[in-house]
Amino acid sequence: MKRQVPTTDFDTVIVRLSGEIGIKGDWTRRTYEKQLIKNMKHALKNRNLASEGIVRIRGRIYVKTDKPEETAQALTRVFGISSVSPAKQTTSDLDAIEETALSIADASIRDNASFAVRCHRVGTHAYTSMELCRELGKQIQTSLKPRNPTVNLTAPDTTVSVEVRDKEAYVYVETLQGTGGFPLGTQAKTVGLLSGGIDSPVACWLAMKRGSPVIPIYVDNAPYTDEAARQKAVEVARKLQEWSAGFMKKMYVVPNGENMKAIQEKAPRRFTCLLCKRLMYRIAEEIAQIENAHGIITGEAIGEQASQTMHNLYAIDEAATRYPIHRPLLGFDKTETEAIARRIGTFEISTKKAKGCTAAPCQPATKARLDAVKKAEEKLNMAEMVAKALREAEVLVI
Repeated sequence: MKRQVPTTDFDTVIVRLSGEIGIKGDWTRRTYEKQLIKNMKHALKNRNLASEGIVRIRGRIYVKTDKPEETAQALTRVFGISSVSPAKQTTSDLDAIEETALSIADASIRDNASFAVRCHRVGTHAYTSMELCRELGKQIQTSLKPRNPTVNLTAPDTTVSVEVRDKEAYVYVETLQGTGGFPLGTQAKTVGLLSGGIDSPVACWLAMKRGSPVIPIYVDNAPYTDEAARQKAVEVARKLQEWSAGFMKKMYVVPNGENMKAIQEKAPRRFTCLLCKRLMYRIAEEIAQIENAHGIITGEAIGEQASQTMHNLYAIDEAATRYPIHRPLLGFDKTETEAIARRIGTFEISTKKAKGCTAAPCQPATKARLDAVKKAEEKLNMAEMVAKALREAEVLVI
């Protein structure tokens, strides 16, 4: 049976920053690190995890805690972190490191298992990193001789790692992968057209990963869709909120059923989805202005649906005149998008049964000409349709 290090032996979580933060200039890096620490504190508070102190050193953040495992897991969902490790802090004195490493090795290396020692050192010490690795490896083999441990530097069963930083040292055996990206709040705010489907939540999450807070907008086409579709969108927004470090506090739900009826009655059926998208963009622009946002996120990918051919994307983009449309999934295929959806927890919500939009035509235009779409739009009072939708919009706390 595999031995496990008692969590009480650990007292620190090592937080490694995303590599992109490290290559920024000094002022930018400090700004990003301060925002990251703020987001970390929010994530821990949201999970009722208190830290006993947070220390920032170039390229690292150390969190003192009496719940290292739970704290490490919580921090893997904070953008801007590449990895975390529950660790035991000690001094950089060789004897102190050996004592701590032997204790952790004794609790983590099982009988007849292989191990390796890895060391990373910053500062001036009486030993080199290689000397420290060799000495610890020898001490572990001697101390655990009855268990017959073997050294395997290529694929060990257990890796005992030591990080030495000036007068301090940290010993750990586990590294959890973080999310990477930039700390949320280091880029401008955006609004996101969010449906209950698979694609748009992933697009919003990817924008968040690059540091941009997103305010979700759900355009509700009921009665052409049902309550289940709306509920999926709300649930997805709440799942994204778990990643938001407190930035995502609300979402807009905009009724659009009467507008859809007018589109169906007055415009060519093959343009229904294109005109609906153009209307959504105009609604999103108004909300972006209200929220002082700087762009609109959508889940569109080339060819994913009939309305998302390059011809059609050109035809619908023209409707957005004040804000850029950002499509994080433009070159993704469905398998890639689904993999991210599973990872972030939205896939199961998005695949719940709900009524698809019955307004969609059987034979939609796939190579629509912009002039033809605009001519069809002349039969509709788009400005009034947008205004009416906004007057009736709900703002939900999530």
